[in-house]
Amino acid sequence: MSENQSAAPAAKHMWLHKLFGSKPGDGEMQPKEGLAFSICGFGQNMICTIVGSYLTLFMTDAIGFPAIWVALLMLFARIYDAANDPIMGSIVDRTRTKWGKCRPYLKWMAIPIMIMTILCFLPWYPNSPGGFAAVTIVYLIWGMVYTVADVPYWGLSTAMSNDTYRRGNMLTIARLFCTVGAGLVTIIVPQIDSALTGANRSIVDTVQSFISQIQLSGEFDVDKLGIAALGPIQEFLAKCRDLNVANLADLNKAWAAVGGLGLKTDIVTGADLQNIMTQYGGQLQTDLKWIYFVAAIVCCVVALPLFYVGFKHTKERNQSLENPPSLGHNLKLLFKNKPLMLIVLSGIGGAARMLFTYTGGLYFAKYVFADRSFLGMQGTGLYTLFNMAIVPGGLIASVMVPFFTKKFGKRNTYIWSHIVGGVAMLIAFIVGIATDKGDYSHTATFVVLLLALVIAGVPVGFGNILTYAMIGDTVEYLELKTGERAEGICFAMQTLINKVGMAIGAFVGVLAYSMADITPNNPGALDASGKDTMWIMLMLVAAISFFLTVIPLFFYKFNEKQQQEAVEQIKLRKAAAAEGADGNVEAVNAAENGFAAEAVLPNENSEAVPIEGEEGDIALEEVHPEAEDTAAPVQEVAEPAPEAEEAGPNEDGSSDPEEQ
Repeated sequence: MSENQSAAPAAKHMWLHKLFGSKPGDGEMQPKEGLAFSICGFGQNMICTIVGSYLTLFMTDAIGFPAIWVALLMLFARIYDAANDPIMGSIVDRTRTKWGKCRPYLKWMAIPIMIMTILCFLPWYPNSPGGFAAVTIVYLIWGMVYTVADVPYWGLSTAMSNDTYRRGNMLTIARLFCTVGAGLVTIIVPQIDSALTGANRSIVDTVQSFISQIQLSGEFDVDKLGIAALGPIQEFLAKCRDLNVANLADLNKAWAAVGGLGLKTDIVTGADLQNIMTQYGGQLQTDLKWIYFVAAIVCCVVALPLFYVGFKHTKERNQSLENPPSLGHNLKLLFKNKPLMLIVLSGIGGAARMLFTYTGGLYFAKYVFADRSFLGMQGTGLYTLFNMAIVPGGLIASVMVPFFTKKFGKRNTYIWSHIVGGVAMLIAFIVGIATDKGDYSHTATFVVLLLALVIAGVPVGFGNILTYAMIGDTVEYLELKTGERAEGICFAMQTLINKVGMAIGAFVGVLAYSMADITPNNPGALDASGKDTMWIMLMLVAAISFFLTVIPLFFYKFNEKQQQEAVEQIKLRKAAAAEGADGNVEAVNAAENGFAAEAVLPNENSEAVPIEGEEGDIALEEVHPEAEDTAAPVQEVAEPAPEAEEAGPNEDGSSDPEEQ
């Protein structure tokens, strides 16, 4: 084979190296691993989305559980689930296998996750306290099982690479895959729902419109007496004509629409109307149960092999070989990691910023936009449009992450993009409440809402990637400060943020459903006051959340330059420990390379400071940026806790570098 022929395959894959920021055969993370990691995320997010977006609707509209029960379950179960994340993170940090400490969980937990996901959507749960208790238990178990895979999955990114830019590129691509996986579920499932339930939903909506007109006539109190108490409908209509009620034209039109349904059942009295609502409403519930059950099975079948792809084709390089830390010790480490704690506070503050992409948006589309049609989508189908609206901004932001982080830094990119998103949502809220109060289905309001979601997609796209990358940086911060590398407990905070977001998103959405007094599968029964409640809960709360998320990050100081310095210092420290050298040798070696070995240790304000004095005492003096090219004087320092040179094991447990 000629030299040109042998070089061809390498050149063919160079675009992948450019995409991931990697170099062939340099011992660091390679494109094959990054793609496997991303593909696994695609499957994982399909599972997360089918449960996160549709389980609440399954419980309220398919089974019929009271909305307030479901709201409280979503809040407390997910907070409980989030509280498990630090425990799981500690378990990951204590895991020692030939595959590493993160990868094996992708292999072990794939099948349990699939089983519990399907059990969440079983169509045979009864609408009773016992049925609700059964769903609650299954959902709690699902959350714990999912956590066992989710925490190590995100921790794996830091175990694969400690190069912040290479890791950032990989996370950018992984988040794109995750977005596509979630997007497919949020786009396809509502369309299937709308298509398969459309006929029965049309009957229920038409009959409900007539019942609403009866109530508006003022001649029969439906809310107090119930429609079944209404006598012969023709006699009632004749009475309304004699009295010339204000809504007589709409009443006659609604009755004509009922006659136009072509139902085989004769509708003579109010009891017949009630029977129609019961019959077709019940059929709607049955249809929804099976739609979500089958959708869950399909998501599981697609996702299952992707977990194994992530396990088989990734490699852990940064491993701790010392005795595993206890949970109590790991929790103490968390509070020593100030930048990480600020990221957690930011994530909690921003938990409600995209309520329209959670269950609240699905309820809003189904009940407020029940009669609005756009691009062939109506009612529930418009939830697809809400999710599609955030895609353009999210994709643009995802692609531009490397540029913006290099030019402005991760922190500043996150802060200012979220301020813009908050302003967009606030403007949309004001426009809706000022011009379309009590309705919100007019074209102007609809367009402004979609534009706000498009703009809000930009900070969401940035945030989906930057928080993972920033948490990855704080792993190095913690290792430099304490000598301990704790990816598991650190990335448990990211999954905690995600689950708090899901908890708040689901809780606010179902709470709005309850406060608006929505009748399941009956959009026509929602009055103007209920629509106002939905708009305020979904738009104003989201705008406030956009602003809350940026506040903690104004105090975040651990920037990209300090992270790179931290990585170099950690390498020097480990090299000296591996050679049996003491702290003086380490300092000398660093000085010879133009880098002060102990010049960048984070202080309590997340600033880089030099080490001075004996026995490891730290002088809290800031290193000035203008002095960054000047080697600090070599001083005697206490010997740091030794750590072994880390090398990721292959499948057989060896530590030879993996070939591309």
